[in-house]
Amino acid sequence: MSITAVAALVLIGGFFLLLFLKVPVSFSMLLATLASAAVYGINFSDMVNQMVAGVKSFSLLAIPFFILMGEFMGAGGISDKIIDFANLLVGRFRGGLAYVNCLDSMFFGGVSGSAVADVSSLGSVVIPMMKKAGYDEDFAVGLTVTTACQGLLIPPSHNMVIYALAAGGGVTIGSLFLAGALPGIMMGLLIMFYCFLVRKKFNFPKGTGAAKGHRLRIVVDAILPMMTLVIIMGGMAAGVFTATEAAAVACIYTFILTYFVFRTAKLRDIGQVFKNALKTLAIVLTLISVAKAFAFMMVVLRVPDMLTSFLTTVTTNKYLLLLIINVLLLVLGCFMDMAPLIMIMTPILLPVVTGPTIGLSPVHFGIIMIYNLAIGLCTPPVGSALFVGCAVGKTPIERTSLRMLPLYGVMVAGLMFVTYIPAISMWLPRALGMG
Repeated sequence: MSITAVAALVLIGGFFLLLFLKVPVSFSMLLATLASAAVYGINFSDMVNQMVAGVKSFSLLAIPFFILMGEFMGAGGISDKIIDFANLLVGRFRGGLAYVNCLDSMFFGGVSGSAVADVSSLGSVVIPMMKKAGYDEDFAVGLTVTTACQGLLIPPSHNMVIYALAAGGGVTIGSLFLAGALPGIMMGLLIMFYCFLVRKKFNFPKGTGAAKGHRLRIVVDAILPMMTLVIIMGGMAAGVFTATEAAAVACIYTFILTYFVFRTAKLRDIGQVFKNALKTLAIVLTLISVAKAFAFMMVVLRVPDMLTSFLTTVTTNKYLLLLIINVLLLVLGCFMDMAPLIMIMTPILLPVVTGPTIGLSPVHFGIIMIYNLAIGLCTPPVGSALFVGCAVGKTPIERTSLRMLPLYGVMVAGLMFVTYIPAISMWLPRALGMG
């Protein structure tokens, strides 16, 4: 066995072995990378330089602004206003609260861009509402968890910033934001359609909607926070802002909205908001820096080339290859978090999907990857959105996961649409000249 093959085995095998031993993902990647570099004869100082280069990017400045924006929204109780607005639109129908659950996640996803934030903030309100109305508690939790995954596709999403970085600068954040909008909305509509189909089978109660005297106030209170999406997407599409500048402006807007317009949070508590944002940012940037060195070693050891050769020996049918890649990502998403998987798998799979055999746009593949890994956030054993949802709803993970099986099927069906119909992702960026 050649030294390259041994180093590759140490890198990949060591990483998964350490994960199996329950070593945190960041340390698993770091130790496997350093061990592989030692076997291959690369200085550790070169690995440190790669880690520094991983976070030395202007585009990454968008991430702390997006995270802080989500924290401001959470501190200001914006979720209540979004739920009231969704209830106004669809709450009066049979199964109205199920539709509200889908719709409020769609709106909130366009504000926070975080599935976990969606589950924890919206779930703490809508899950008790659904239980009180007579919905099955496991269904209420499962629906909240699955609909929260829209937030990873509907812009803004800091995971798209991470993918743009992992793709090597050939993909713009603006094009990814535009490409994710329709798939994210489609996911929500498919889940709403499933709720419509089963409303009589599971005897969903009829909702009440919103009182007439409060409707105008509800609309105004909901439109103001949702204007953040207009600021971000409108500014970027018009060429007024870069992604980082749009994130900064939107962050300032949500700060003013929370502390001076709605006044639902107090300035004296802002330290906790910054502390929460800093904790999240530290986790994300640590993963990015370590994953950069890990990805560098994979390129040096020609792991992407080996995977390409292997897949093309299995089949040259591009539709079957895409199915294999989707299954691979779905399985990996069950065992690892989203950010490290994006950093690890993008350099491996991007040459495969953009090569002559498949010929996919890197923007389209970015949406496919994020859609796959979004499903992973609500699947055991490592689904962070599932854990948070079960904690909020006080339901056992095993029972809730079984109740979610039809919802998993709906999300996978949406994934197949996005994979095999490129126009769902690419129509909007191409229409605006960013595809």
